[in-house]
Amino acid sequence: MGDPAGGWLRGALDLAILAVLAEGDQHGYALAQRLAEHGVGQVKGGALYPVLGRLEAAGAVAADWQPGEGGPGRKVYAITPAGRDRLDAERDQWRAFAAAFNRMLTTSTEETSR
Repeated sequence: MGDPAGGWLRGALDLAILAVLAEGDQHGYALAQRLAEHGVGQVKGGALYPVLGRLEAAGAVAADWQPGEGGPGRKVYAITPAGRDRLDAERDQWRAFAAAFNRMLTTSTEETSR
C-alpha cells in the first residue's frame, strides 16, 4: 500500500505552495525545502513543477528568471494578488474541511471504543 500522506499532499499541494510563497519569493528547490521544513514531507520536482506551472497559468503565481551567481539562472516564483485571494479562500475551505474530518474521526473513534 502506498503512503497515504503522499495522496493527501497531492490534493493540497496547490494550497501548500501558495502558503509558502506568501512568506516570500522562492525558486523551486528552496520552495521544496521550505515545504519539508513545514513538515509536509519531501516534494520532488516531478510533483512540484507541474503545480507551479498550473498556478502560473491560472495567474496565482508569477515566475521570473533571475541570473545565477556563478551558475545558471533560475526561475523564481512569487504569489500574485490573485494568488493571495485564492490562498485566503482556500485556507478558509481547508479549515472547514479539516474541522469536519476531525469531527468524523473523533466520532468514529469514540463509537469503535464502546
